[in-house]
Amino acid sequence: MKYFKQFSTICALIVILSGCQQLQINAQPDRSQSPDPSVTAAPVETGQADHAQTDDVVIAAAMSPDEDGFEALDTPVETPVITESPVEADLWNRIRKGFALEHYLDQPRVQSELNWYARHPEYLDRVAKRASRYLYHIVEEIEARNMPMEMALLPVVESAFDPFAYSHGRASGLWQFIPSTARLYGLHIDYWHDGRRDVKRSTAAALDYLERLHGRLDNDWYLALASYNSGEGNVRKSMRKNARAGKPLDFFSLKLLRETSAYVPRLLAISAIIADPQAYGISLLPLANEPYWDSVNIDSQIDLAVAARAAGISIDELYLLNPAYNKWSTHPDGPHELLIPVNQAETFRQNLADLPVTQRLSWQRHKVKSGESLGQIARRYNTSIEAIKVANKISGSMIRAGANLMVPVASGTSETYELSDTQRLKDRQEFIETKTGQEPVSYVVKSGDNLWELSRKFGVSMRQLARWNGMATTDVLMPGKELKIFVEKSSAPAVQLALIPASQEVIRKVNYRVRQGESLARIASKFNVPVSQLRAWNKEVSGQKYIQPGDNLTLYVDVTRTE
Repeated sequence: MKYFKQFSTICALIVILSGCQQLQINAQPDRSQSPDPSVTAAPVETGQADHAQTDDVVIAAAMSPDEDGFEALDTPVETPVITESPVEADLWNRIRKGFALEHYLDQPRVQSELNWYARHPEYLDRVAKRASRYLYHIVEEIEARNMPMEMALLPVVESAFDPFAYSHGRASGLWQFIPSTARLYGLHIDYWHDGRRDVKRSTAAALDYLERLHGRLDNDWYLALASYNSGEGNVRKSMRKNARAGKPLDFFSLKLLRETSAYVPRLLAISAIIADPQAYGISLLPLANEPYWDSVNIDSQIDLAVAARAAGISIDELYLLNPAYNKWSTHPDGPHELLIPVNQAETFRQNLADLPVTQRLSWQRHKVKSGESLGQIARRYNTSIEAIKVANKISGSMIRAGANLMVPVASGTSETYELSDTQRLKDRQEFIETKTGQEPVSYVVKSGDNLWELSRKFGVSMRQLARWNGMATTDVLMPGKELKIFVEKSSAPAVQLALIPASQEVIRKVNYRVRQGESLARIASKFNVPVSQLRAWNKEVSGQKYIQPGDNLTLYVDVTRTE
């Protein structure tokens, strides 16, 4: 991962931001039911009763034990075969030998969590199966830093070791980073790759963050964990309040947010069970104390289906080891690396060396039509504008009608890439349809639409609408994006018919040349669109302080709402 040069600047920024933000709080869940993949796979609405704003700089709130990601992941993908191994070769034994924290078994909050886990041993089995791919690496990293081995179990609390876990606060990955914190710690997020789900890089970032909190909070790991969950600012605020009242400053004496008050005890309870599973009537699934994967340098972009064949593994297994890749291939600009099961890594290296570079990706020749944009072409072929520009040595955003472009495309159908973000969303929507008996209708986003207005229009909550479409309630809607709304089957045809004119006849694309004296705000006002959407449509100018006369902007406007 990349490290910032100005360490002191980052520390100051973390304190300032974390001190003035709050955490999304979850009430203690009813964990008697099986997890619902449609709930934990997508974000839920903020601002509900008993909820506060999600902290925008720290890692988001932990997932509860009933929020363990896609249960579907446990069925169709390859589960590692784990055999009984002697104590000295057991990863659990290595972990318990590295424990360094007091587990506070006399605390009622810890006892409450212990009781739940003891009653649900099958939950720990599911988590252990997922963890088998990642836990050895995490243990290695924690040992190298001489940190308490309890930290290796934090992904159980955060994500239940589901690499695709996505929370209500837009937190993603094993360690549940939110976008702002991810970027602060050098985790890049774009169309092709989400560093929050990168097993190696996100682990390094999370441990960096924990160590920094530990150093800033009097070398107290309990306070560091609480800050990891709710933000250093919230913890320090509670400490100051206790200090003024002459009360102790330890974690259990602080009055913290509800989720944080359960978060640390949950980790301590899991640690206590790992330390002595027999005491709680639990038999842990054995995990071998050996590497599960090897990191292989691939030098350049490759279709993941091609890579899976070269490694002799299923594409689902490849995605589970490399969950950061959003689409059908690795990133054009790197990281040029794949994690491959250790027993297949050498085979993969040999086959990759024998594979001509021209066969790493499939290509489609496209003749540009009049009025076509790079964005339209990219959407048609499920690729990115940047990938097309790099492949065709295009420096700007203008393309000429009649020009021939070479477009990198997936070698298989969308179903081939079962764990890509597009296919995961489709599977989630099919699950919702099956579970609820409702039928999805399609709505194409218009200029000026937002989730709040659409939720009122369709008589559903923002939380539902966001969950159905794999979004956060704070996401900006892009015109042309297709949303699914679930309605009763009997009314679906009529609802869909009513939506067709709005989605096909109102939106028009406008190519606008900036005039002297104009600003983004003025242009946005002229076309009745938010400035944020105008920036989102025109990435090439969004980073500029000022737009210049002659700049070309693309807008999608509702002609019925524009003068």
